[in-house]
Amino acid sequence: MRKKLILVIVMIVLLTGCQLEFMNSKDFTIRRSVKLEKLVIEKTFIQENKVLIGLGDSLTQGVGDDRKLGGYMGRLASNVSGFKGVKDVEVENLAKRGRRSDQLLAQIESGEVNDDLKKADMILMTIGGNDVMAIVKKDLFELKIETFEKELIEFSNRYNEILKEIRMVNPDAPLILMGLYNPFSIVTEEENEFDTILLNWNKSIQTMAEQDSNACFITVDDLFSSNANLVYHTDFFHPNSKGYELMSERMLESIQTCGLKELTNGEMDF
Repeated sequence: MRKKLILVIVMIVLLTGCQLEFMNSKDFTIRRSVKLEKLVIEKTFIQENKVLIGLGDSLTQGVGDDRKLGGYMGRLASNVSGFKGVKDVEVENLAKRGRRSDQLLAQIESGEVNDDLKKADMILMTIGGNDVMAIVKKDLFELKIETFEKELIEFSNRYNEILKEIRMVNPDAPLILMGLYNPFSIVTEEENEFDTILLNWNKSIQTMAEQDSNACFITVDDLFSSNANLVYHTDFFHPNSKGYELMSERMLESIQTCGLKELTNGEMDF
């Protein structure tokens, strides 16, 4: 009887010991797991300095901005500074008034802006308006839709090469590509062939933007379809401060639709 009692006590001790060991092991596993989880930090919340690079023509340069706030780029930078993952924003505007697509392509192919493109966290571009105006100035009294259609083929080839060159230098930065608008719409509100011409040019730009998973196409033609909201500068060609304000607002809306977090691989978000 005494031997059986001792045996029962030994078994109880052994079982209790195993249970405690199991619980201790499980508890250690849980605590270790919690500790590892605490080490995982969402990339979105790492505050870093961001660089915005502007390419193209007068619209990116900010010509006509009577408040001297840097056009749409300056206003967009102000908003980007409030994004998650952003500590400070640096703007490098490489755009120039009057620049055509062939000139932009030459600038990028020369390698003179490679250092700027490499450090870019977001690249913004407007190009094409001066390509269209070159045709208008050349054939002012004999404008034919066929001439614009022919030039669109050449423009699209150059635009595509521009995007390829940018991606060779910086394969990851979001590309914010803005469409064209018709400044002649302030003369007449009736639809005309020029509206059709720009519609086709915008479709071409949009198609190329959609072929890049980190690109976002911005349409602005409706913002300048008339001057009812006083969006034009006194030259009746470039936006004024209000026009640039509307452009920056449209860009924010479009970037949100495109998905900022996806465009930046989780580095920025609203």
